[in-house]
Amino acid sequence: MPYAELHCLSNFTFLRGASHPEELVARAAELGYRALAITDECSLSGVVKAHVAAREHGLQLIIGSEFRLDDGLTLVLLAPQRRAYAELSALITLARRRSPKGEYALSLRDFEFNARHCLVIWSATAPGTEQLLRQGEALQRLFTQRLWLGVAMLLRGDEQLRYLQLHGIARQLDIPMLACGNVHMHVASRKPLADLLCAIRLNTPVQQLGTRLAPNAEQHLRPLETLRRLYPETLLQQGVVIAGRCRFSLDELRYEYPEEVVPAGTTPDAWLRELSLAGARKRWPQGVPQSVQSLLEKELALIGELAYACYFLTVHDIVEFARNAGILCQGRGSAANSAVCYCLFITEVDPARSSLLFERFISKERNEPPDIDVDFEHERREEVIQYIYRKYTRERAALAATLITYRARSAVRDVGRALGFDALFVEQLARSLSWWDRHGELSRRFEEAKLAGASDLAAHFMRLVNEILGFPRHLSQHVGGFVIARGALSAMVPIENAAMPERTVIQWDKNDIEALGLLKVDILALGMLSAIRRSFELIRHAHATDIDMSRIPADDPDTYAMLTRADTVGVFQVESRAQMAMLPRLKPRTFYDLVIEVAIVRPGPIQGDMVHPYLKRRQGLEPVSYPDEAVRSVLERTLGVPIFQEQVIKLAMVAAGFTGGEADQLRRAMAAWKRNGSLLHFEDKVINGMLARGHSREFAERLFNQMKGFGDYGFPESHSASFALLAYASAWLKCHYPAAFCCALLNSQPMGFYSASQLVQDVRRHDVAVLPVDVQSSGWESSLEGKGPAIRLGMHRISGFGQAGAERILGARALHRFADVQDLARRARLDRGDLDTLAGAGALASLAGHRHQAHWRTRAVEEQRPLFGSDELDDGVQLPAPREGADIREDYRSIGLTLGRHPMALLRPRFARCRSARELQAVSSGATVRVAGLVSGRQRPGTASGVLFLTLEDETGNINVVVWRDRQERYRQALLKGRLLLVRGIIESRDSVIHVIADEILDHSPVLGALPTRSRDFH
Repeated sequence: MPYAELHCLSNFTFLRGASHPEELVARAAELGYRALAITDECSLSGVVKAHVAAREHGLQLIIGSEFRLDDGLTLVLLAPQRRAYAELSALITLARRRSPKGEYALSLRDFEFNARHCLVIWSATAPGTEQLLRQGEALQRLFTQRLWLGVAMLLRGDEQLRYLQLHGIARQLDIPMLACGNVHMHVASRKPLADLLCAIRLNTPVQQLGTRLAPNAEQHLRPLETLRRLYPETLLQQGVVIAGRCRFSLDELRYEYPEEVVPAGTTPDAWLRELSLAGARKRWPQGVPQSVQSLLEKELALIGELAYACYFLTVHDIVEFARNAGILCQGRGSAANSAVCYCLFITEVDPARSSLLFERFISKERNEPPDIDVDFEHERREEVIQYIYRKYTRERAALAATLITYRARSAVRDVGRALGFDALFVEQLARSLSWWDRHGELSRRFEEAKLAGASDLAAHFMRLVNEILGFPRHLSQHVGGFVIARGALSAMVPIENAAMPERTVIQWDKNDIEALGLLKVDILALGMLSAIRRSFELIRHAHATDIDMSRIPADDPDTYAMLTRADTVGVFQVESRAQMAMLPRLKPRTFYDLVIEVAIVRPGPIQGDMVHPYLKRRQGLEPVSYPDEAVRSVLERTLGVPIFQEQVIKLAMVAAGFTGGEADQLRRAMAAWKRNGSLLHFEDKVINGMLARGHSREFAERLFNQMKGFGDYGFPESHSASFALLAYASAWLKCHYPAAFCCALLNSQPMGFYSASQLVQDVRRHDVAVLPVDVQSSGWESSLEGKGPAIRLGMHRISGFGQAGAERILGARALHRFADVQDLARRARLDRGDLDTLAGAGALASLAGHRHQAHWRTRAVEEQRPLFGSDELDDGVQLPAPREGADIREDYRSIGLTLGRHPMALLRPRFARCRSARELQAVSSGATVRVAGLVSGRQRPGTASGVLFLTLEDETGNINVVVWRDRQERYRQALLKGRLLLVRGIIESRDSVIHVIADEILDHSPVLGALPTRSRDFH
């Protein structure tokens, strides 16, 4: 006897469902169910993942949703066809949009016009027969011939009497009855986790929930034999009858591009051609080269054949708005690095400077939308977002969602509270979990907390923490992935309010969107674009030179020489410790070298062991060879070594015999393998296919390892080319206009690997003067002054001082300079708090001298100031200047950096036996050294096999420390909490890159006293 389960919640009914959608689908298929409905509460968030799994397991998936109405009714709506699905999606949107994030509100009246084609299951919960009859009569009138009364037999004691009651109501109202499981989990063993989720949801320890917990584990997908014993056959048959009426599949969703980007009287293809050719004439004013003209024709023909013109026009419209508003932007992604996008000014990457083929981005074989991401200045991206909302309205445009899941710390906190553990203990345990801890290391943290093995409850704690890891917590907004539709977007996917005002998000994340082949335009924020635009403006004012992205000279030898020296503090993409170590070895000399440099320090090439072979071949230490011409065609530009994601996919076709469709499945599996492990299904096919074609097992296994690396962070050549352009532009600015570039970085913080303090230290080592904040000279932002020019720090650097006060200072100073502190206070309307903040930052030095004297002078400012003149009291008192250490401490506290000596210069006598960063350059590789410095960065990338890279700074520069896994455990607390560390270790020097391999790490933070320091930590 077949069966269809039509009431089933996944964990996308947050903190109710206790199984992933994929688990539910797999279990239903295993049990032999005819169909399964995923009916999350007022949500379709999990249906795409269920759809993909159902396609894999050959199970019919029915789309539905559960609603709890404000009058106490509980209804489950199912979508039998596309029209009903649109109603269901719109109904969820209505309920969510009228409520704050995470909530919804519906009444029965809302269903009258918004659910005319949905099938409805009534989950009767009212206790009294009369109330049930009233509810049933109202529902029968509203949902004639499409209403069922759902019955859940969950072995709860009173079900026989309850069944008789419901049976009588069903007969009286002529409503067919239906067997429903009200499923919350795929297997009964998830019951402890379901109880835990209930406790988290109700913010009450499990021990105190009592009858609010389900009394047993029956709300799981049960075997058919069990169901036959519990339900009359007619109730089981009704589920199959309903499943037969439900023919809708998410595969039916067809995306329609917006039309308003095309002027009246023309077609999308014609308009795209006109804009592209006009742009080509601007790019090549002396005449468009025949090669470019041919490339454009080829790309336009393919775009027309696949009907993607409106997509390119939509992106062009957004970019055109940004350019007209003076917002710097840069396109990247698969289709971005094309002749069409170059001529539309979506990107500045000239296709002639790279070897990218348009067919890799858009092809009939892949049958999916092109991909263009656009980075905008991070401070002005909101203008672009609001433009999109204005143009397309909130009914047709929304951001994609990002799924927030449980990670180690959040899991420990929520599980600990739900199990009633002491709050202080739980918080200490959570904090003991570093941001670099992997799931497998969680048990070790429990052991350190003396918890593991101490009791059954402790073991239960550990089991639940590990079980809840990766579970959804809530939906957040994607960083910028916009979905834009021709008609109402809510007919395709529900829309709900984001936590941020004026933002709405759809209920699907980027992986769902890709799985269904829908249009997404990523409107992303990039701090470096803000810095580059500011650099151009500063250069224009300080040097009277107009510069923009298109005017930066190509292949400048001085810029590449600077890159080869790894002099890249602040340079986009190549400023990390790993990139700095690679630059002197790769020695970039051309733009394509930089494309490879950006891509090679990534999980794919590193895990696939492709880095060293490439460097050896580049240096002439290893011959370049190809097993056949097909492999040569894929790998020739990277010396026979696969570096880019596209190359790996292409190799699967030419070297392992994959068809185009199989290669596309492989690409999707690479992107998702860490979530579902599907990539492992291709291992035998990749390796055996390559062996059969004469390739070595070593090469085949290395290629498959690289595929797994791309699963961590897929980095295609198209993205690398776009990033390389910004890396080159920022490097050129640093090389030729270091003051402007550093000033722009300071004004664009926070961004990048380095703090403002490190940026200032670096630019001063490049002989650029940096001047202090001064009310007589500083603007709100940092600026350039003098012929040098020098960098003048702006008042924005002063902690606790607002822009409004700075603007009053600037307005008053524009009339004439300030005579003294009293004059400043009176004309800029500053209160005592403002004056104290300025004095603490040293910004009153030109009016009142050192900090102590400045604070004394601010005390003389009268609260009731005279209307005219300056009546400052000069009492002749001269206070002693602060000691140097106190001044430095105040610098860090107030502006985050010091222009005096570095703190390590003062502490050097304490660390006399330690080598400075500069002195390390003269130490032989292999020598044992001691070093000490402020902790400025910690990085533990997933590609580094658990290695921690530590950056210490002293008065002469940065010191790179490598900490192996065993030393991390031995000196864990020092590494986690230390602000000033002494490290003893072995020098490792290669290609002018120096590392200290740590053996002993000692925390000397107490000697810093109240000096505020911060470390920037990265995964």
